[in-house]
Amino acid sequence: MKGPVEHRRAIRAEIHAEVCARGYDRKRDALVQSYEAPALDASLLLLPLVGFLPATDPRILGTVRAIQRELLTDGFVSRYRTDPRLSPDGLPPGEGVFLPCSFWLVDVYVQLGRRGDALRLFERLLELCNDVGLLSEEYDPASQRLLGNIPQAFSYLSLVNTAYNLAAHPKCPAHHRGRDEADYPVVTAGPP
Repeated sequence: MKGPVEHRRAIRAEIHAEVCARGYDRKRDALVQSYEAPALDASLLLLPLVGFLPATDPRILGTVRAIQRELLTDGFVSRYRTDPRLSPDGLPPGEGVFLPCSFWLVDVYVQLGRRGDALRLFERLLELCNDVGLLSEEYDPASQRLLGNIPQAFSYLSLVNTAYNLAAHPKCPAHHRGRDEADYPVVTAGPP
């Protein structure tokens, strides 16, 4: 790579340290949607998948527990709670569960060695496909119907990555396959 590689790596390390320090809520034992805010966001499940922190890092384990506790509906994952006090995105409450986030939870289960949990959730997600095999972006467990854009490419990308991760048992998940592992920060410390 051309350019000031070491300088860029130093900046990356600074950003990594800042996110770990300011994006972690010690009281909740979870990483959060934004600095010094209490809201959870299921996109945090991507952190171990892209190599930001290992799945076994205590902060990731706490975040997974918090997401399971607060963002699961009938075993599927909501992106976050649409509550103006927690997340000022302007969306009204009542969204369905977000299917890519549920696939990401399967991927994290794979990384944690929870293969049985991973397979059960993956099979439930596959059962959501409609009669011609299409998936949407969201699902409403109460009415048992697909919601939002259909077909949804993001859901299929997540499904394909998850199928790869389940089939290959990779050390390096599909989300960052082909990248040089040296490009990811080395984390040696536990929670701050």
